[in-house]
Amino acid sequence: MKEKVELKGITWSHSRGYTPLIACSQRFAELHPEINITWRKRSLQEFADFPIEQLVHEYDLLVIDHPWVGTAAATQCVLPLDQYLSASYLNDQLQHSVGYSHLSYFYNGHQWALAIDAATPVASYRKDLLEKNNVEIPGSWRELIHLADKGKVAVPAIPIDLLMNFYMFCIAAGKEPFTEPNVVIDDATGKAALQMMVELWSRVDPRMFTCNPIAVAELMTTSNEFWYCPFAYGYSNYSRRGYAQQLLHYTDLVRMDDGKKLRSTLGGTGLSVSASCKHKNEAILFTGWIGSREVQSTIYTANGGQPGHRLAWEDEDNNRMTNGYFMNTLPALDSAFVRPRYNGYLYFQDHAGIPLWQYLQDGGSPRSVLDKMNELYRQSLKLNFDHP
Repeated sequence: MKEKVELKGITWSHSRGYTPLIACSQRFAELHPEINITWRKRSLQEFADFPIEQLVHEYDLLVIDHPWVGTAAATQCVLPLDQYLSASYLNDQLQHSVGYSHLSYFYNGHQWALAIDAATPVASYRKDLLEKNNVEIPGSWRELIHLADKGKVAVPAIPIDLLMNFYMFCIAAGKEPFTEPNVVIDDATGKAALQMMVELWSRVDPRMFTCNPIAVAELMTTSNEFWYCPFAYGYSNYSRRGYAQQLLHYTDLVRMDDGKKLRSTLGGTGLSVSASCKHKNEAILFTGWIGSREVQSTIYTANGGQPGHRLAWEDEDNNRMTNGYFMNTLPALDSAFVRPRYNGYLYFQDHAGIPLWQYLQDGGSPRSVLDKMNELYRQSLKLNFDHP
């Protein structure tokens, strides 16, 4: 009798990141009885605190964020999937990417992960409460501020989310960040972005400064205190009957004063295979299977997943199950900004939200905030071995 292959995977601790992997691994084992896959979950904070490059020696399959691929390329600690998956398969992934999700894992000529999950900050709201109070969904920045004045807006404000939103507001102010040497953004654009952030966060409940997107979604679905969230990484789980105490509905982002919609910062996760994996063929087989259009559109999404394959987002059954979550938010995914991915960027990301977090709570000098961020950026570039 052939010896059973045991694969170990690690993912993040939320139903969106864990449950679909368990369900898909169960079905994969039924199709391939010789292969068994077990998963460990860890918190989002653990993802930040313990580098993935140290986990590749213990795990065969790793769920990663795309800003990490610069480190992957530098350390070669996960497999370049383009050397194992067919060109036709990868072309299907590219042609059916949700926004830039697929290419976000392509770096220095190689595909380091498959986008099995796609997300960006989008707007969410309690439809029942807006209708009960005869309030329209905010469509503009001014309408958002007006609703915030009523105390009905919730929005994440822990450092990492503030940093992602800072990028968004820089774009709203006219320029993408990281386009000039040695500075995150020019002074004028950076100060304009900070001013917009002050305009909103000065009006929201101070509790928001302890809330990530999951905490905001939980708060909005377990109480009637908040009616609307203008931007937080979307979780289709909360739009599904039976998951949340009260349903959230999701929609695109508001328009700014110039008439242009906000462009939020791409998130999502990808599946990579450890270079230390002793059963590479089996791990690649599973990776290609779970990333396929068939699995992404069915088992993966049906079990709480937020797929990375576009056909799953366009699927009528998936949209019916989530009150239109996928089609309603797809425009935001398609326009989302992609973060830098050089080896060293994660140092910047781990620290640069703190000056924003302090400034929005305590006030201070916009110049000082930008100076601190620029210094962190320059330090991160020194850690980068592939920066030109």
